[in-house]
Amino acid sequence: MSAGPSSSEVAPDWPAGLVDHFGRFVFRYRDYLVPGVLVAVLASTRPRLPFGSERLGAWLDAAGIVVAAIGQALRVVVIGYAYIRRGGINKRPAAPTLVCEGVYAHSRNPMYLGDFLLFVGLAMIDNSVGVYLVVLPTVAVALLAMVLAEERYLTARFGAAYADYCARVNRFLPNLRGFSATRRELRFDWRRVLRSEYGTTFAWVSAAFVLLARGEVSRSGWEHSVPQLARLLTCYAPVVLAYGVVRWLKKSRRLSSPPAAPA
Repeated sequence: MSAGPSSSEVAPDWPAGLVDHFGRFVFRYRDYLVPGVLVAVLASTRPRLPFGSERLGAWLDAAGIVVAAIGQALRVVVIGYAYIRRGGINKRPAAPTLVCEGVYAHSRNPMYLGDFLLFVGLAMIDNSVGVYLVVLPTVAVALLAMVLAEERYLTARFGAAYADYCARVNRFLPNLRGFSATRRELRFDWRRVLRSEYGTTFAWVSAAFVLLARGEVSRSGWEHSVPQLARLLTCYAPVVLAYGVVRWLKKSRRLSSPPAAPA
């Protein structure tokens, strides 16, 4: 009978295997983990004005909205030009083909980068210690774990082709060299953007309004916050209307993309 593998033979593989298992766990339950942590932290912390200044607080809110909007814009560009479905199969990483075109020719994980920017923007709007110390690190670890799990899967599935892709393209930070040529080569599918992204857009915009309202109530109390809450609600009403219209268009199949032009 041959001897089993020594500890020195097994040791190099177990960290990667542990990361892979954790990444798959996060991938499977990501729709519940981060929102659960976010709700728990928001329920146990209070937003703060930077240096006690309402003016700085307003500027920080505006900056947070800009950062989140940049993350949303990145997701829109990715989906419009070349989209990879990240839902996988049975909540596990899956990829029938290796997509290297569109924004994926400039960044291997632009959607995850967009997701992180959305959370950074929302954290800036809330500006509470708990969100900075707990939620953002949790989001960062969860996204990185999913990326590493996907990379392990893609390496096993596509081998040298994926290794070559990794050597050419950054994991996160986009390399914008040649992006103008990328835009000219591909058609932007705005219908696909609306079909795929209306839910995410509605979710983060709704979260932003909730955080703005929470900050106002925390600073001024319910009685003095009524006028500002009414203004926020007035601004939020068109968001709800737009969500309902796009959802109806999607369900009625009016957002189907036209067939691709022959090569």
